[in-house]
This record gives sequence, structure tokens and C-alpha cells, in this order.
Amino acid sequence: MVEREFDEFFLHENEKGKLAYLEIVQQTVEILLNSYPGKGSPYNGKTPEALKEEIERLAAIQAEGESAEIVMREIGDYVVANSIHVTHPTSMAHLHCPPLIPALAAEMVISQLNQSMDSWDQSMSATYVEEKMVKWLCQRMRLSDGADGTFTSGGTQSNYMGLLLARNSYCEKVFNTDVKRSGLPKDGHRLRILCSENAHFTVKKSASQLGLGEDAVLLVKTDEQHRLCTVDLQKKLSELKEQQLLPIAIVATCGTTDFGSIDPLVEIADIANEHEIWLHIDAAYGGAFMLSHENLQKIAGLELADSVTIDFHKLFYQPISCGAFFVKDSINFKYIQHYAEYLNPEEDEEEGIPHLVNKSIQTTRRFDALKLYVSLKILGTKRFGEMIDRTVRLAKQTAALLRDTKDFSLLNPEPELNALVFRYEPADLDPKKLNKLSRFIHRELWQKGIAVAAKTTINQNLYLKFTLLNPRTTLLDIQKVVHEITALGKSFTEKEGKSFEKIS
Repeated sequence: MVEREFDEFFLHENEKGKLAYLEIVQQTVEILLNSYPGKGSPYNGKTPEALKEEIERLAAIQAEGESAEIVMREIGDYVVANSIHVTHPTSMAHLHCPPLIPALAAEMVISQLNQSMDSWDQSMSATYVEEKMVKWLCQRMRLSDGADGTFTSGGTQSNYMGLLLARNSYCEKVFNTDVKRSGLPKDGHRLRILCSENAHFTVKKSASQLGLGEDAVLLVKTDEQHRLCTVDLQKKLSELKEQQLLPIAIVATCGTTDFGSIDPLVEIADIANEHEIWLHIDAAYGGAFMLSHENLQKIAGLELADSVTIDFHKLFYQPISCGAFFVKDSINFKYIQHYAEYLNPEEDEEEGIPHLVNKSIQTTRRFDALKLYVSLKILGTKRFGEMIDRTVRLAKQTAALLRDTKDFSLLNPEPELNALVFRYEPADLDPKKLNKLSRFIHRELWQKGIAVAAKTTINQNLYLKFTLLNPRTTLLDIQKVVHEITALGKSFTEKEGKSFEKIS
């Protein structure tokens, strides 16, 4: 075969490229594997200041390149060694999952094929794999026959799309206005969105980006289980009618970020249907229950939504990023369709050539559907469901442990998913110092390599949070962390007023 300039930098038909690829992949795999033996903690404890200083020591980029071995060794020493190990049993801060090995293998295929999911001529087979995956997911959620969807970067994008379609659909029906072409109607300032006070911040963010403003979002009260209160929802709708304001969407949450609470989806769907309001369900977190053997009933009503958000980089154990957006009726994708002669001309549609850009607000987009497909094929839905259910059972066991352990306060004693919000509250500590104590414990946990937990503020009180996504985590792991929290709490209480270094 004819050798070409730059052959060693690309994977292609010649041996030079194949050998270069194999060499750097083997070096990378060795670095990753060597980062795990004897790894007793989820993070090495370096402070933000120390870590920033260390990364600054990375060699500068030069005109002449370096050997792959030297560069990858440097990445191992500076980046890999200083990263949070998301597969560690006590890495349990956020909705940040350990990725499945089959998904990691699929990522190699995705990266090398480098298909762009906007037009068919850039993603021939990939287009049909994504369509197949979307169809399977629609059926799994029991959506209507006319349902459709698209893969997204995650919940932020999916929630934005749901509210965008809700806005445009409403304006077309009520004002006979094509927002895509003409912009908001003169009464656009009267449009309102309703969601619970525990809904994701992207509802307000989307309202801002859609030209409605954050003030267009009305927060509905929640009940003792931190779920949207339907009585207050009805009250808010009545108030909007009296004020001659126009509700265009209700956002229900299937798994809130802090508590993992699931709103009463069927009741909310009935209210939305009664008032003819678009229902968007943010199931970025709880949507994984579609695979559950023990918790499927908790998401009853998901199929009644006009649009749905699902994240696969949470409880589906996919590498970041990987999400999807679904609509009950595929006709609603018309509100975001734009045709470009060089990319997705209308004539191709007439000839049956699918261009997935017609269903997305993105143009260039990764072939993320493949990693979910490979993961589901290799594990099977049975094993997937068992993993998810195990984490929920662990959350219930952890809740019981915290309830039974002296000086712990738990805000969601009956978790619906696998998130727990709690704090250490010793009786002999001034209540005014409890927030300082929580901040101290949070910092000490990761600095000492004990665990990576999250912190969150509820009613101006600072709490700790466990998000138990890892199916490898056991109750024994949790018991050890709780024991350490108690020890840290006692240490702080004994010192009482002593200051400690504050970090951002």
C-alpha cells in the first residue's frame, strides 16, 4: 500500500496507522488499569489550590510534538491520579455513575467511527441504530404509537426542548403564531410554566432562554415527601386564570436531584389534561425505573406525558454524556425543523432518507445510542433491573441505619429512589454551628479519602447527601462512612469554636 504523509496519526487501512493506534491504546489501558490496584479511596484529598498548582506544572505545548508514551504517562500522573474515581464504592456525591465496561468498549467504536448524527450521509448505519433504540425506549415507557425521540447531551437540553415545543405548540393553537418564524406574540409576557419548588433549575434556565424570563415559572408547593402538591397546583392554576395569565406547561419531576422524590404523575397528568396544558416529565433520574423489577409502578403515568426527559449517564450507567428526549406525538418536532440544502434538503425526506437533525436542536452530534444499545445487549434487561433495584434497597437500608444512629437527622426517611439528605446534629452543639459542622464534615470526608459526599442547602440549613448509584456499594461501606462522620462530628464538637480553613 502507498504510504501517505501523516499516516501515523490516523487509523486507516495501512499498517502504520494500525500499529500507532494499537500502541497508544495499549499504553492508555495500562495507565487506567494501574490507577486501580490498592485504591483505597475515591479521591486523593488534594485541595483545589494544590491541584491547580500541580496541573499548572503540566508541560507546555510545543511546536515539535512529543512521544505518545511520554504524553500519556504525564496524563496518568497528573490527570488520572488526581481524578475522582467514580467506580469507588464511597464515591456517592452526585448523579454521577460508574460507567459500564460494555459502554467503555462502545465508546472506542463511537470515537473511531466518528459518525455525525445530523445527516444520513454522515451516519448511515448509525441513523438506524439510533432509530431502533428510540423505538425500543418508547415501547418500554409505553408511549403512544406516534411517539418519537432523539438522543441529547442530557437533561438540560431535553428539558429545554420540552418547554420549547410546549411554548411553540401553545402559541400556534392559541395565537395562530409560528414562533419559529415570527417570534413571540404580543401576549408572550403572559405565558407561564408551573413546576414544583424541588424541580430542576433548568426549568427556570429554559424559561430564560426561551424569552419568557425566570419570573414566568411558578413554583408549586411540595408535600412531606417533597413531591409536587396537586392541591396547590390546582390553586395556582385558578390564580393564573383570575390574573388572565396563560399556563403553557406543567413540569412534573420523576426523581428530584436532592431527594429522589417522584411527583404524583397520574394526578398531574389528569390536571394537565383537564386544563389542556402540555405536560413535560423530567425523568432524567427516575426514568431508569422502566427497567426495574421492584419499582416500575413508581413511574406509572410517565406514558401520559406530552414530552419526557431521560438521562442514561445516571442510572443507566453510561459514560457522560448520554440522554434522550421523547415526545408523545412526533408531529411536534415540526417546531424545531429547519432545512439546509447542503445538509437535509426536503427532497431527501420525500425519498425516505432520514436526517436526524430534523428532531434535534443540535447539528453535529455523537453516536451515543450505540453505547446504550451495546450495554443493554450484553447485560440484558434482567441484570440491568437487578442493579437498579439493589441501589434502591441499599438506600432504604441506609435510611434505617441513619434513623437508628444517634445524632443523625434524615430529611427523607422513606427514599423513593437512592438519594438521602441528612446531617449530624449532636445535642450538645450550638444549633447555630450546625451548618459549619456540615461543611467541616463534607470537606474532611474527601480530604481524608473517606468518601465523596455532596452538600446541599434546605431551608437555609446545610445538609450532606448520599447518591447511591453504584450497585457495588454495600451497607458495610456505608456503615464505615457513617462511623467516620460520627467521629468527625465529635471531634468538631469537642473543639467547638475553633476555626478551620474555608474552601470554596
